Amino acid sequence: MRHRPSYHRFGTFKGLLFLGAVVLIVSVLVYTQVLIEELRGNARRSLARTVERYKEFIKSENELLTTIALQQIQEVDFPIIVTDANGIPKNWKNVGVESGDTSPEALAKLKQLISIMDRRGNEPLSIEVAEGQVDWFHYGDSAVIRQLRWLPWIEIVAAALFIIVGYTGFRNIQRSEERMVWVGLAKETAHQLGTPLTSMLGWLELLRGEGVQSRALGEMTRDIRRLEKVTARFSQIGSAEVLTLYSIEKVVKDTIDYFRSRLPKTGFPIEIVERVHCDVPVPLNRELFGWVLENLIKNSLDSLDEVNGKISIHCFCRGPKVIIDVTDNGRGIEPRNRKHIFRPGFSTKKRGWGLGLSLARRIVEENHGGRLILKESTPEQGTTMRIVLKASLDVT
Repeated sequence: MRHRPSYHRFGTFKGLLFLGAVVLIVSVLVYTQVLIEELRGNARRSLARTVERYKEFIKSENELLTTIALQQIQEVDFPIIVTDANGIPKNWKNVGVESGDTSPEALAKLKQLISIMDRRGNEPLSIEVAEGQVDWFHYGDSAVIRQLRWLPWIEIVAAALFIIVGYTGFRNIQRSEERMVWVGLAKETAHQLGTPLTSMLGWLELLRGEGVQSRALGEMTRDIRRLEKVTARFSQIGSAEVLTLYSIEKVVKDTIDYFRSRLPKTGFPIEIVERVHCDVPVPLNRELFGWVLENLIKNSLDSLDEVNGKISIHCFCRGPKVIIDVTDNGRGIEPRNRKHIFRPGFSTKKRGWGLGLSLARRIVEENHGGRLILKESTPEQGTTMRIVLKASLDVT
């Protein structure tokens, strides 16, 4: 299968962008964590110096020094709880509990905070306040550090929202541009075909007026009518969706009959099998939807090898939906190519523009509100394409 190299480049570019975003986010996380650890280290060293001074002052019999030591502890700007050797809180600061509140509820909250502080890696500091008496300083992170801990997650959420909004906007712009290209190309094609078709019809009428009667003129007339039908299809792309209720069974069978009459009469045999078990009215643009079916059948024909080719069209109802499966026993689609088959310009044929499946999906989804998917495909065994449409039982 021929795979356009531009898709490889586009996929590589998207991969590099994603990798760059991951590297940026990880870098921010690592840097913020390093910053937090540095601030925590500074806080611990500051507390250690305060504790050392407190240790010296608290042992003094000078009441002024003792008062200074207590003031230094009170000036600490991060949560701190001082306990005795048995873990009973003695003093605390910046923990949301009033100083001097020794109620059971307050003590329970203080002990819970002590457990949280110690679990977060803030190893308590010991101080010998008297011979044989040791107090423990439990401390937590300052308000700045607590806020910094949320910073990387805020940045990640902001970056993710920016990427999502940017990607969505880009995709919408891209789809709008693609739609404009499709519509412009289709209408220009219809316009270009219209002039020579009109001329050919005039020449045919001239030949008939001169008495030329032959089987060739009849075949030429049918082919010109076919070209007119194709032109009409192109002209309808991009126009307002005008859907009419049609019997899905008739539409499918008409398309199958058209191909059956044009199967090769020589060479390897090709069989088209129809299994239509759902005769309900479906809102369709018959010309465009017939084009979708023809495109799928044509792709199946192109995939067949020269040994007992078989194409099966299975139409059935499933609740409020109508499902049409087009299955062949051809070459199948390689796994690496399956995600590309609906992309404009992708083709596995030596000839072709790679627009058929992309256009077919647009017609099914945008004009009919349905879905066109690759149901399954196995190399050298075959492929099944599935159309899903909404049935309408309101027959008037």
